[in-house]
Amino acid sequence: MTRVAAVDCGTNSIRLLIAEAGGGGSLVDVARDMQVVRLGQGVDATGEFAPEAIERVRAALADYVDVMLDAGVERVRMVATSATRDAGNRDEFFAMTAELLGEIESGAVAEVISGDEEARLSFRGAVGGLDPADGPFVVTDLGGGSTEVVVGSVTGGDAVVAGAYSTNIGCVRLTERALRSDPPTLDEVDAAAGFAREELAKAFAAVDVSAARTWVGVAGTLTTFAALHAGLDHYDPEAIHHSTIGLADLHKLCSKLVAMTRAERLDLGPMHPGRADVIGGGALVTQELARNFADRAAITEMVVSEHDILDGIALGLLEG
Repeated sequence: MTRVAAVDCGTNSIRLLIAEAGGGGSLVDVARDMQVVRLGQGVDATGEFAPEAIERVRAALADYVDVMLDAGVERVRMVATSATRDAGNRDEFFAMTAELLGEIESGAVAEVISGDEEARLSFRGAVGGLDPADGPFVVTDLGGGSTEVVVGSVTGGDAVVAGAYSTNIGCVRLTERALRSDPPTLDEVDAAAGFAREELAKAFAAVDVSAARTWVGVAGTLTTFAALHAGLDHYDPEAIHHSTIGLADLHKLCSKLVAMTRAERLDLGPMHPGRADVIGGGALVTQELARNFADRAAITEMVVSEHDILDGIALGLLEG
């Protein structure tokens, strides 16, 4: 059985999925992992990766390569998203990934994918396992440096994207730009909410979400909301996957998180330490998304998926 590995290196975290083919075009997970490396540290301000950020990624990716070798991975694809598109010293980053990934597959190197491809891969992964009758779907991938909004459906087992847009706003970028106090001041919150509103307006101008029936949220910020809403004392992917949050409850949770200090967030059982300082920014983006989906599509809840861009990448590798 062919085993493949997908690696997603975003602004805040690096993640790994090792999988093999299951029945009916599905995946069988062999391993999943996530490490917070904050590759996007300071990129919005300096335009370059911090040397210590590259070293954090190097250490995490070296760990992942060891796991791939132990698992017998034959093919690997690593994508690098928002922070890497913006960094002036990205060649150093690419050279490091080529050195490590070359141990798995000759010529493998991280790829900077477009926001459009990122959105489409996320959509394919997110809607797998959902009832096609619940579509059309709108999928949001809220990352550290960008947020993707994708509308589509599932027809004949295939994910068909009708529209996609990648915005230049995410939990790390918004926090570094506006939420500098701990806890943030009201003026900072107002400014951050304004930035989120301005960026997301571009997405809703480009993508018609009015026909969407189900909102699917992916990535760590939104899955953490699901864990907190469920009252979990630790992060449990199986309990989180395909759980739902009503929008009224989502707004309350987001407002509570924005007003908290980092230390207070760290006391919440499912909260990853590397997410506690930026989840307030993610909460403000989420509230703006929720308002738009309620107003434009009469959506009343968010479905949370643990499957996302990694699953889309792995499926592509197995097909190719």
